[in-house]
Parts: sequence; C-alpha cells; structure tokens
Amino acid sequence: MSFLNNWREEMQSAYLYRELAQVEHEGQKSALFLALAQAAEDQSKTWAAKIREHQHSVPAAYIPGLRAKIVVYLIRKMGPRKILPVLAAMKVRGLSVYKYHKHLTGHVMPTSVEEVGHRHKGVEAGGNFRAGVFGMNDGLVSNASLIMGMAGAGQDVHALMLTGVAGMLAGAFSMAAGEYVSVRSQRELFEYQIGLEREELNEYPEEEAEELALIYAARGIPMDQARQIAKDMMQDPDHALDTLAKEELGLDPAELGSPWGAALSSFVSFSGGAMVPIIPFVLGATDIKMTVGVTLLSLFIVGAVLSLFTGRNAWYSGLRMVVIGALAGLATYLVGALLGVGWING
Repeated sequence: MSFLNNWREEMQSAYLYRELAQVEHEGQKSALFLALAQAAEDQSKTWAAKIREHQHSVPAAYIPGLRAKIVVYLIRKMGPRKILPVLAAMKVRGLSVYKYHKHLTGHVMPTSVEEVGHRHKGVEAGGNFRAGVFGMNDGLVSNASLIMGMAGAGQDVHALMLTGVAGMLAGAFSMAAGEYVSVRSQRELFEYQIGLEREELNEYPEEEAEELALIYAARGIPMDQARQIAKDMMQDPDHALDTLAKEELGLDPAELGSPWGAALSSFVSFSGGAMVPIIPFVLGATDIKMTVGVTLLSLFIVGAVLSLFTGRNAWYSGLRMVVIGALAGLATYLVGALLGVGWING
C-alpha cells in the first residue's frame, strides 16, 4: 500500500471515529472514539512526512469518499452495533467495546498481559452443530416442499424422485457455494486488516500501544494499568499483533473456519435434510403419503433439537416446526395443483 493510501486510511478512520463519538451516548465510548480520532490524525502525519520525503505533495484536506459517506449514513440510521462488520472493514478500531463491554456483559477485564485475549480461546463449541441443524432443516423443508409441489401437479413417483434428487443437489451446491464465498470473504477481511495492523505496528508501535490502552481504559481499567498491560504486550510482536486484531478490530481468527470446510459442512447438512423426503421412494413407496409422514416426523425431531438453542419446550418447538413445514408443503402442493390444471387445460 502506498504512503498516500496509508494517509487516506488514517484520515478516513479519524473521520469515522468522530462520527461514532457524536452518535455515542455513553461517555466512555464517546471519549474513546475522540481519542482514537486524534491518534489516527497523529498517525496520518507519519505518512504525510514519508510522502514529502519522496518529493510528493500531501492533499490540503481529506475529502471523504462515497464509501465513507455511506458508512456514516448507516452509523446515523442504524447505530454502530448493527454494522460492526462494515466498520471493521473500514479500519475502525475499538470495536471490541461493543462485544465485551464489562457493564453490558459482566466480562471480567484482564489485569495482566497473560490474561489479554484469554476469553477468545473458548470459541462457542456448539456453533458448528447449530449451523448443521439449521442446514438440515433448510434441506428438509425446501426439498419436501418441492416434491409436494410436483405431486400437486400430478407427477408420477418416478418424476417425484428425480425432482427430489435434483432439488437436493441443486440446493446443496447452492448452499455450499454461498457458504464458501461467505467464509472466504470473512477471511479476506481479516487478512487485509491484519496486514494493515502489522504495518502500523512496525511503523509506530508506541502509538498502537496507546490505542490499545485507550480501549482498555474505556472498558474500566485505570489508565496507568491499561498502559502497562499494553506496553508489556508489545514485547512479543506476534502476541501483540494477535491481540490488536482482537481488541482493536473485534476480529478473532479462531472464529473463522476453512472456506472449503464450511462449504463441505453446508453441503452435507443440507443434503442430509433434503434426502429425507426421497427415502420413501427409494424404499418403494408408490405415493406421497409416506413422504409426508416421514417429513413431518423429521420436522418434529429437528424442532425439538433446535429447542436446545432457544430454551423453548421441546414439544412446543417440535410441533411449531411441524406446523411451519406443513404449511409450506401445503402451499406448494396447492400451487402445483393449480399449475398442473392449467397445463392440462392448456
């Protein structure tokens, strides 16, 4: 990245920090963003000096680009919490105060450098299982509804089975592709931001340590102690870089899985659910009744399992899922029937 781009990045950050400070009603956070804005402007002077060293002129003033203006609009309309990924992509620091603020979460602040980043080591273990259950539910409802629609149109068993297989493969590949792009994009964001952080850490480590201390101070640590923690952390460059990404950007590489692994997991979970309505035909069913029965039973089981994540009664969650799936299947069956009549009359 050129020196001029670095200067623009810092000035853009200062512009966004001041906007965040204006919309923040909590004094500590507002003060944090004002301090970070000043720090970004100070750091921009480092890049300005390098630009002049190479016999180039520095712009007289920073003019926000369209992207920055759109982000400011979103900050004003939606608030910072709802657009944290957008802010992270715009090189806004201090986002971890929204995720781990002690007054909101009861999170115990670190009191030594050894404790910094410790909470990030226990990434939610149930995340993958939860995603798998939802993926299976998607496959089950969508493919069962597709088969019901074709049944309503008067298709025979062979056509229904082919429809189910096609729906399963199309949906699974679509889900896998979407998941791959999603995780890949997240990783690209992290890689880009960590690259910027590494460059800044090399250029002005003391300023980066001060930014980190400001973040800790905004979350309740006395400023002297916060500065000491940040100073001690800077003794280990790798640990410093990892912690800066977590505390300044709110990014944790441990939370980002492999794009291919995510795609495969999505493909398998969707296929597992989508396969359920097909099984009766593979076993020799001659009508749609067994598919309906197996699908409704599976929907109840999926709903009951989802109650583990919602805290709802398992019977309530299971029956609710049955009703939702039944309504979706009935709607597609009726649409299929209407279209089938139209084709026949045509």
